[in-house]
Amino acid sequence: MTTQKENKIWFITGTSRGFGRVWTEAALQRGDKVAATARSLESIADFKEKYGDSLLALQLDVTKPEQVKTALEQAYNHFGKLDIVFNNAGYSLIGTIEEANPDEIRLLYETNVIGPVTVIQAALPLLRKQGYGHILGTSSNLGHISYPVIGYYCSSKWAFESIHESLAAEVSQFNIKVTIIEPGAYATEFGSQESLKFSAGMEEYDDFKNQFIGGLRNLERGNPDATPNALFKVVDSENPPLRFFLGDQGLPSVREAYNNRLAEWEEWETVSNSAQGN
Repeated sequence: MTTQKENKIWFITGTSRGFGRVWTEAALQRGDKVAATARSLESIADFKEKYGDSLLALQLDVTKPEQVKTALEQAYNHFGKLDIVFNNAGYSLIGTIEEANPDEIRLLYETNVIGPVTVIQAALPLLRKQGYGHILGTSSNLGHISYPVIGYYCSSKWAFESIHESLAAEVSQFNIKVTIIEPGAYATEFGSQESLKFSAGMEEYDDFKNQFIGGLRNLERGNPDATPNALFKVVDSENPPLRFFLGDQGLPSVREAYNNRLAEWEEWETVSNSAQGN
């Protein structure tokens, strides 16, 4: 695998905590420059104090299209280019399919799906203009499998995955690369109150949810500080993957899920084929 090691310019959403914060600091520490965005500039003020002109701090709510367009143009004009545009902002909704209301689902999709699309659409003219670029997006191994109680979050990542797969085919002609980063469970603030929203509960699901959430708490979690070197290998590669599991949990879980799906499809193959009508 060949790599390109020149310093890069990043545009990263959701840098106030979690992976966004870890990756922003790691990129700055290796000598790259970052346009770091967050809903509150106070949450990333320490980066500016520590890294000076290597960091451009921008206030951004990805659900506000005009803010997105302005932030990307500011970053591009400030640094003169954007090597990497990284959609990282997102949150999870806790609630069964019956419990969550349409407004909660809509808000989740505004942040996890429509927001990233807005960033992509605003970034593409700039990346085409410069003749290259790399679009990254933080998904999850839950972009391939789905769990109860967090089904709407999982569904947002399934949408995220398919959008980026289509995008990769559409923009390769412009020398623009696309990679979906798919972490497993990590000890980040993603499980904090700031990154979770809860639907109003129904007592019919209380025991089920308590058992499921208890199981999530017992998951072995990776160390987020161990992730930057792997991420850098992806962004420095001349031929980065479309999908990249972060950690050792993704491939085994997805392999099992797809083996089960294939077995079920094959079990019903004769019935499926009979519906062709030929």
